[in-house]
Amino acid sequence: MLEKTFFVLPKKHHIVWVLFLFTISIFGQDLEPRVYANVAKDLNVVAVGYVFMDGNVLTEPSLPIADFTVQSHNLAVNYIRTFGLSNKLARVQVSLPYSFIDGQLTGTNGNVLAGSRNGFADMKVRFGINLLGSPALDKSEFRNFEQKTILGVSLVTSIPTGKYYGDKRFNIGTNRWGFKPEIGVSKRFAHVYAEAYGGIWFYIDNNDLLGKKLEQKPTFSLQGHASYYFKNNMWIGFNTTFFFGGKTITDGVSEDSQMDNWRVGGTFSTPIAKGQSVKFQYHIGAYTNNGLNYYALSVVYQYSFF
Repeated sequence: MLEKTFFVLPKKHHIVWVLFLFTISIFGQDLEPRVYANVAKDLNVVAVGYVFMDGNVLTEPSLPIADFTVQSHNLAVNYIRTFGLSNKLARVQVSLPYSFIDGQLTGTNGNVLAGSRNGFADMKVRFGINLLGSPALDKSEFRNFEQKTILGVSLVTSIPTGKYYGDKRFNIGTNRWGFKPEIGVSKRFAHVYAEAYGGIWFYIDNNDLLGKKLEQKPTFSLQGHASYYFKNNMWIGFNTTFFFGGKTITDGVSEDSQMDNWRVGGTFSTPIAKGQSVKFQYHIGAYTNNGLNYYALSVVYQYSFF
């Protein structure tokens, strides 16, 4: 039996879905290589991306759900601007996604409940600066510069611009702010670039979840990337991320929602014309202890100019 609804479960339970696009992240999951890469200052990058996501998401073990499957088609516009700050390379990045989501779940009574959501997801803004190993060079100076080791820091802010219904359990937006301070290291070995990032997501409370207050503990995230560059600027990369924490508390009641998850994936990028490239990425859950077991496939067109 298939019922058209919006995943209405008993009121003592809830499902909160968070979708951030382009740098795909769900509850702190990020897989974005070359965040702290050395480039010339005054560079502008405009990119348009498409992401397909499909997965069986088991949320709280107490939920009366046998299966929860979501398919989402997502579009995102991304803009990056680099500049000099105290003679160090800095950058600001803004990403705005739009999501088309369909899903279904099976209740303990065997009924299949289906629903959909369309709308903007939460905007993300990243400000970062490379503290060591990456001076702010103009285009002509940059041609003769070779990267060695870079140490950078950044702050990612999640702005609650996404569509949100306080009386629904299934949402695109989060109705709260999030902040992630991060530190990253990038090291060049001939044609190989190795990178490692560590960060912590901190969340403001959501005071409008079915008339209740939702709190979430910090989520810790670690990323690792290894990318091989060819002479024509084509590159391939291996990506991995590990994230843990993020336990939720509803009206003071702690839930069995702590995460301890690991994801792996690959990236391929190729130039198609001067200042233009196309990037493909695929990633999947390697280990999932509590929900968020899905795969994602993305394609991004990027145009760079001064």
